[in-house]
Amino acid sequence: MLKRIKPFYLQNRFFYACIGIIILFVLSFIFPRLFNIVKVVLLLFVTLSVLDTLILFAAKNGVKAERILPEKFSNGDENSIKIVLQNFYTFNVYVNIIDEIPEQFQVRDFNIQRKLNATSTSEISYQLRPTERGEYHFGKLNIYVTSVFGLIARRFWYNEMAMVPTYPSFMQLRKYDLLAISNNLHQYGIKKIRKIGHTMEFEQIKEYVLGDDLRTINWKATAKRNHLMVNQFQDEKSQPIYSIIDKGRVMKMPFEGLTLLDYAINAALVISNVALKKHDKAGILAFSKKVENIVAAERRTSQMNLILETLYNVSTDFYESDYSRLYADVKRNITHRSLMLLYTNFETLDSLHRQLPYLKGIAKNHLLVVIFFKNTELNSLINEPAETVQQAYDKVIAEKFAYEKRLIVNELQKYGIQSILTEPEHLTINTINKYLEIKARGLL
Repeated sequence: MLKRIKPFYLQNRFFYACIGIIILFVLSFIFPRLFNIVKVVLLLFVTLSVLDTLILFAAKNGVKAERILPEKFSNGDENSIKIVLQNFYTFNVYVNIIDEIPEQFQVRDFNIQRKLNATSTSEISYQLRPTERGEYHFGKLNIYVTSVFGLIARRFWYNEMAMVPTYPSFMQLRKYDLLAISNNLHQYGIKKIRKIGHTMEFEQIKEYVLGDDLRTINWKATAKRNHLMVNQFQDEKSQPIYSIIDKGRVMKMPFEGLTLLDYAINAALVISNVALKKHDKAGILAFSKKVENIVAAERRTSQMNLILETLYNVSTDFYESDYSRLYADVKRNITHRSLMLLYTNFETLDSLHRQLPYLKGIAKNHLLVVIFFKNTELNSLINEPAETVQQAYDKVIAEKFAYEKRLIVNELQKYGIQSILTEPEHLTINTINKYLEIKARGLL
């Protein structure tokens, strides 16, 4: 008996009709002529309610629904979820879809309403944007079906206990993957710098043009062609590129729901892929109290899968970062000169000076690029006109913090350490820019 009652729901229209009939009965005491009309209305209401129940519950499977989930979610991106609905009723119905989406999204008012034509199939999609890595558990997919009368609803439920893992942003990875292969990275505002290398990796012999290095003239080819020919070389390949991710408390700050740590993880995934496409070796490591999540820089077919899984499993309690431990581990374990892309954050010059001896130590043996973030939340304070003393004070403090970020860049340059000061949302593009610039200038 309970199973039969459980899918049965009274709609708002049913209660509104009941309230209307009660009001009419009250009015019939004042106007007795209404009483017979009210009885007819009540009889019609009961008849429609019974008829509505019968037509909805007559079919064993009136509506079938299936939630189609991706194999994994891309962190920080819009991910599409599809719901396929099949209407087995021989008449049009109205459905109210309530999907029990994962608790991480904190959505309490999810509701999609649609009309389904008789004996038809319909597809509905909606977007979810996860902002943290991990497992996302879906609950039931609830479908409430009503007929044209809209008095009674029948509930169907499907797809219990579905789980989707959220990985670092592989959507960005795919976007830049094709561009890296086709050398069209400049289409996304990424610099394309051409530089003729002077390593031993020969590329081709070409005609001399004004500006070519005279030291590369090929005299044998010049004699055969009777005009100047020069050797052209490619930049050295298979160089180690390490993404070093700070997991300390400075990376806990969120922008647009995503922490700086996750922005860094997404960028590290993309730059590793670009480096491999450019025939370099890609590796990663993360640190806070100690150095963890280490993937040695290699160039092999399984490297990207290994990096993706490692970045997915990066976890932290956001302790204070130990740069001395990072320096010691890098010096001991990474002996070949490498490009080190350090994702961290410095808010003040004092915080930089505390770690500067270790950064200088790493920069002695490797090409170090310190990547840190602009506080974009301060822009609204800086750009707003100050109308009160408190607002003027807040604006001055905001400008001071923004100015200190620029001083940090100058301080790093003083010691020959390259840096990137970037908005969190532009981190990936600016990091790839820097990598291509370093490769083009032959700094590594």
